[in-house]
Amino acid sequence: MNANNGIINQPSPYSVIATIDRLEAVLQAKGITIFARIDQQAEAERVGLSLRPTQLLLFGNPQAGTPLMVAEPTIALDLPLKALAWEAADSKVWLSYNDPNYLKQRFSLCDELVKNVAVIAPLINQALR
Repeated sequence: MNANNGIINQPSPYSVIATIDRLEAVLQAKGITIFARIDQQAEAERVGLSLRPTQLLLFGNPQAGTPLMVAEPTIALDLPLKALAWEAADSKVWLSYNDPNYLKQRFSLCDELVKNVAVIAPLINQALR
C-alpha cells in the first residue's frame, strides 16, 4: 500500500470490472449502501474518446457519514466514500481511495470520527483477496 497526495493505491490481481464487482459484493454483504457505479471508460467511448478501463464506485453508510458532516459540513465534498479501479498503461490494475488520515487532516477530524471512514481499508483488503 502506498499513499500519494492523500490517495492510497493498491494493486489488484483482478480486472477493473472484477475488482469493482468484488468490492461491491463485500460492501453489500456488510449492509453498506452503493450510491453509484460509474463506468468512465464507457462514458468516454460514448463521446468518441478512448480511456483505459476505469470504474468509480460511490458508497457509504449514512449512519457513519452523517456525524462527519455534522462536525464538518464540507467533508460532504469527499462523501460518500469512493473507490476507483483503473488499468494503467502497463495493464496493471489498481484500486485507489482517499487515505483516512488525509481526510482527518483535511477536515480537522477527531480520532473518534475518523474511525467512521477508516473502515474503508479492511473492506478494500477483503475485496482484493
